[in-house]
Amino acid sequence: MIISGEVKNLIQLYFRPKLLLVLTLGFASGLPLLLTGSTLTIRLREAGIDLAAIGLFSLVGIPYSLKFIWAPLLDRLPLPILTRVFGRRRGWMLAVHFLLIIAISVMGLIPPTDTSIWWIAFVAIAVASLSATQDIAIDAYRIEILDEQEYGAGAAMAVYGFRVGMLMSTVGTLYLAEYLDWGLAYVLTALTLCVGIIAILLAPSPKNEPKVTISGSLSSIFGETYWAPLAEFSRRDGWIVLLLFVLLYKFGDALLSQMMGALFVDLNYDKSTIANMGKLFGFWAMMVGIFVGGLLVGALGLGRTLLIAGVLQGLSNLAFWRLAVVGQQHLAAGEGADASLLGWVVGIEAFAGGLGQTAFIAFLMRLCDPRHTAAQFALLTSIMAFSPKVLVAPAGYLASELGWANFSLATAAAAIPGILLLIWLLISYPDTWRTRVTSIKEPGLEV
Repeated sequence: MIISGEVKNLIQLYFRPKLLLVLTLGFASGLPLLLTGSTLTIRLREAGIDLAAIGLFSLVGIPYSLKFIWAPLLDRLPLPILTRVFGRRRGWMLAVHFLLIIAISVMGLIPPTDTSIWWIAFVAIAVASLSATQDIAIDAYRIEILDEQEYGAGAAMAVYGFRVGMLMSTVGTLYLAEYLDWGLAYVLTALTLCVGIIAILLAPSPKNEPKVTISGSLSSIFGETYWAPLAEFSRRDGWIVLLLFVLLYKFGDALLSQMMGALFVDLNYDKSTIANMGKLFGFWAMMVGIFVGGLLVGALGLGRTLLIAGVLQGLSNLAFWRLAVVGQQHLAAGEGADASLLGWVVGIEAFAGGLGQTAFIAFLMRLCDPRHTAAQFALLTSIMAFSPKVLVAPAGYLASELGWANFSLATAAAAIPGILLLIWLLISYPDTWRTRVTSIKEPGLEV
């Protein structure tokens, strides 16, 4: 009865008003991403735009990788009227929401032609920049309004909302375009952000939110805005170990994900099987993993949950070794690919990945000093993203040289450094990330 009561209390966390607010803001974060990505690619190709030009639209996503550059400004820079009326975080979120609705609508209303493609690209970059800025503000706001015991559930709800937003910007927009037209589809999709505006208007400001004032010399303002967040972080014991852990915790998972599609093709799975078993089943398994991850953070704490998730992520990669071995045996015997095995393997990996993602985001939330929430969280997430974007570059070479079975074993081994770094943190530097600074007074801020 005690255990069931604890579980009940943890589940009830998900239904607190603050957590439902986090879910709504997560939706707003996820919505713009694919409107400048895969959805836009479909629209451009349907209009007959050249493939080379479409390929260049991958550069539109650069602002998401560079957002740490202007993230410190959102900790310091006030907006006329909005900051005074709604506070620092809510003011920025409201401004960006309105601008995103306008920019997404404009992008949808420009008919794609060989001459207008540059205007679409310009507006798409504006949408991506606004979306990245919105992510900065929402991430910081989420950290500041939640209590530490709510971080696990908060991270899970943020991911849930983000995924729903991505679903709306792909499946929802495509359905609207099919039955209406592309321009109206983009406008209607943009207007769903009004849900976020209503939520922000009803939402509370973070407790003890400082009032931002810009004063002093240019060098002092620059120091308080950019240097102070880095200086604070570098004064923590074990900060280098922390950064290495952030970089490598998801490395094995990212290495496998980079080549997963190619593995499925080489094992002779057809597109419908990959979509149904490999993607759809994996999606729901990840949703379950995200939910369980939030519960475990509340029940066991961040350290234990990260350790469990790290081990499961490594072990789940071993399931792909089994998939590769069985798949190659079937190929050699001239037999069809085993669809049920694919579903189980992808489901196990997705569950472990979802569990780890929730715990990892909650961990990054706890690392942030309240005085520099936006700057530090943006920097940490940029470091986290470096692994799946850059460190996995040799993945194809490794798969080619090792073969799929040995490559799967190598990705499982790649999870070990992150686990060892976590154990080092838990044993040697427990206070570095368990305790957040409580004082928010600093030069240039009025409380």
